[in-house]
Amino acid sequence: MAVTVCTFNVNSIRSRIDLIERWLNEKREVDILCFQEIKCEAEQFPTGRFEALGYHCAVNGQKRLNGVAVCSKLPIEDVKTAFGIDVLDREKRLLECRIAETVLLNCYIPRGGLEGEERHRYKMEFFDALTRYTAALLKEYQKVILLGDFNVALEEIDVYDPEVFEGAVGFLPSEKEKMRTLLQTGLVDCYRARHPKEKGFTWWDYRGGGIWRDEGMRIDYLLASETGCDNLEAIDIDLWTRRRRSPTPSDHAPIVATFGTL
Repeated sequence: MAVTVCTFNVNSIRSRIDLIERWLNEKREVDILCFQEIKCEAEQFPTGRFEALGYHCAVNGQKRLNGVAVCSKLPIEDVKTAFGIDVLDREKRLLECRIAETVLLNCYIPRGGLEGEERHRYKMEFFDALTRYTAALLKEYQKVILLGDFNVALEEIDVYDPEVFEGAVGFLPSEKEKMRTLLQTGLVDCYRARHPKEKGFTWWDYRGGGIWRDEGMRIDYLLASETGCDNLEAIDIDLWTRRRRSPTPSDHAPIVATFGTL
């Protein structure tokens, strides 16, 4: 049975829950929802509203900032929210679980800062630790999906105008190098594998109406081990939620992938 998996930076789950419910009820069915930047603690997450839609929920939340969650119509097992690695545990940015035969790692990479700034160092250290952790996962499990907001546009095709983003956070050479090293652990960028020449953006600044001119960046990814990617049937960026005027949208759009099996 085909399974749909979504990654979506919601920029506050409580601000976006009405919009998400409309999307799920009016636009498309999704089996597994992976949210980033939920901006609430676990007890504030709208678990009841997702349960009413048939989902099980796992949350790694943080007050007013960060936070990730997985809501799945399939059973969620082996939930992990602490990793024993300071840079990964310092803020609530990572949640691991097993769904069917697949290990799913939902992540929200720090936005970072310019070269030399503390937030840039934190981002680099987070990438290094995540890369080591992912490499170990891939040695242990055949089916791994790593997805979320990585806050890096990897190639020129991943921004609407490379000159505009030259020297900007999210498009720095050091950030791209870390992202490429992560991919080299044995992960496939599923969207780029299916859409090698398409400028499919996932983030647009709220200011200036960039969504209507498609002046965005692709900073959200769904990465899979080669075994997992073999089951990929389709993947797209759903603009329905981002193009809403009401309820107020996130500045990101969700990526939705369909796998033959998990």
